[in-house]
Order: sequence, then C-alpha cells, then structure tokens
Amino acid sequence: MTKLFSPINLKKISLKNRIVMSPMCMYSCFNEDGMITPFHVTHYVSRAMGQVGLVMTEAAAVLPEGRISPQDLGIWNNEQVAGLTDLNNQIHQAGSKSAIQLAHAGRKAQVDTPIYSASTLAFDESYKKPQQMTWQNINEVVSAFREAAIRADKANFDIIEIHAAHGYLINQFLSPLTNKRTDNYGGTRANRYRLLREIVTAIKEVWEGPIFVRLSTDEYNEEGNSLADIIYFSNMLKEQGVDLIDCSSGGVIPAKIHTYPGYQLKRCEFIKQKANIKTGAVGLITTGLQAEEILQNERANLIFIGRALLRNPYWAKTAADEINYEIEAPQQYKRGWF
Repeated sequence: MTKLFSPINLKKISLKNRIVMSPMCMYSCFNEDGMITPFHVTHYVSRAMGQVGLVMTEAAAVLPEGRISPQDLGIWNNEQVAGLTDLNNQIHQAGSKSAIQLAHAGRKAQVDTPIYSASTLAFDESYKKPQQMTWQNINEVVSAFREAAIRADKANFDIIEIHAAHGYLINQFLSPLTNKRTDNYGGTRANRYRLLREIVTAIKEVWEGPIFVRLSTDEYNEEGNSLADIIYFSNMLKEQGVDLIDCSSGGVIPAKIHTYPGYQLKRCEFIKQKANIKTGAVGLITTGLQAEEILQNERANLIFIGRALLRNPYWAKTAADEINYEIEAPQQYKRGWF
C-alpha cells in the first residue's frame, strides 16, 4: 500500500492522502483589503480538483499591520469571513480539506503603519526599524490570533496553522538573534517561547480542530536557535496539544542557504523522533518517488508541496503515476484521467 495516498486522521479530521498544498504568499489582494479575490478561488480550488488532500491558504494576517505586504490575505475583520467561507465550500465540494495559516509579519511587514517586533532590530537596511512591543501590544496580538481562530471556525476551515517561522513575528520572539528583551518574553528559551505559548492557549480556547505550527528548524547561524532549542519548542507544543510541526527553515536573518532536494528533511525526521510529534516535510520535494520514500521511512507524516504545485495543479496525479498508483479522478475529468 502506498503511503502517499493513504488517509491520515488528525483529531476528527481525516485527510484522504498525505499531500498538502504548502502556504505560499500570492500578494493578490489588489484592493489592499485582505479579501478573497476570484484569483484565490481559482488558485486554491484547482489544487483541490487536482486531488491534494489538504489545501492550505497563504499567510493570512491577523492584524492589518501584520501583513507582509499591502496585498496580503487577511482575517482581521468579520467582512473577510464570507469570501473565505465560499472558498472553503468549493474546496470541500472538490473532496479536499482546508487549512488557513495565521500570521503576523512583525519587523518584516512592509506596510504604511508602525512596525513592531520583539526588539528594535531591523531585518536589513531595506526594512523599517521596528518598535519594541509593549506588554499591551503583545496582548493585542494574542487576542488577534484568538479572534482570527474564531473567524476561521466560522469560515469552515478544517485546520489552523500558526506561522512561527521565516523570521516573522512569532519567530522574532523565539530566536535569540532577534529577541534581545530583558523581560519575561526574552532571555531564556522558556521566555522566548512565551508568546507562542500564549497564542496556542488562546486559540485552543475557541478552536477544537487540529493545530499545526510552522517552525524554522534551522536559522543558519551559530548564535541562533540550536537543534536542542527547536526540540524544546517542539516538546512544549506537543504538551499544549499541537498536532503537527511543519518543518521549514531560515528567514530569521539574511542568510545564504544551500538548497537541494530534501534539504530540510534531516531536522524534520529528528523532531518527529525526539519530540514524538507528527511532522510535515517541506522543501524541494518534487516527485512522487521522493515523497513516498519520506513516508515509508517514517521521516514525516505529511508532505508539503509548494513550487511543484505552482507548476502543476495536478501534481498528485503525476506523483501517483510515478509510483504506479491509480488515483481516483474528479467526476468531471474521468474521460481524460488515464
């Protein structure tokens, strides 16, 4: 039995296969209102028709000042729920489950509002210098994630992912490279984890479904989080009831990263084993054979596909052909499926 096309249960949610559309920013809210557009519907529903088991949206900002760009998707107000609900209805009709990635860009936001971070360090010369967040600012962000989870539930998402990677706000608190605070949110790794702990707790108050967390498992700097730190964070997330770690890397500070097929897999596998938590593998996974090997060797539980799904919305069919598995066709496409 192929593992790539075997189902997996996450709380009460069952995915029909292990293929996840990885969250990828589209910068396509051209009215700068964070609202779903016809592009988003076509973009995501086509991957559901292509038999992706879980379709995850791009980062959705929990506050307007938390957008990476003015064109980002948003979930900071109730007016945005209707478009997200319609999107989910169509994804579900196509037989897939849906997820939303909740995010705040922190110092990497490029919008015309004050920029906040764990400390007053800019990402580089092209970014604004952020203000250090007060406890009031922090409480507002935690509340914003909670309210976003309520809206995600109203919009009928199946899974929430918290974006704590790629140098965005939560990652800015987690990393000693960007967190120079001397209060209860800085210093020790327990203190650096505090913001993420509070966000997970707040979301769980209003959300009963599965929760994923995306982590940068390697910061490509000796003074950044060590692998022991990442295992600590993963253990804490497991204790809090998080269902899966989405294992990405980088983005905390400018860094030159040597990429190659499966370059993030070693840490993904290590986290799965040491923290005894489900993991998602991501990063230059392009073929069905590669994905099947990862699952058969129990290096991860889900396969997150990014660029390969941009090139081919029917990547699942291509992958099935590579491993000699007959994937069921959408009713509308049966005449041309085999």
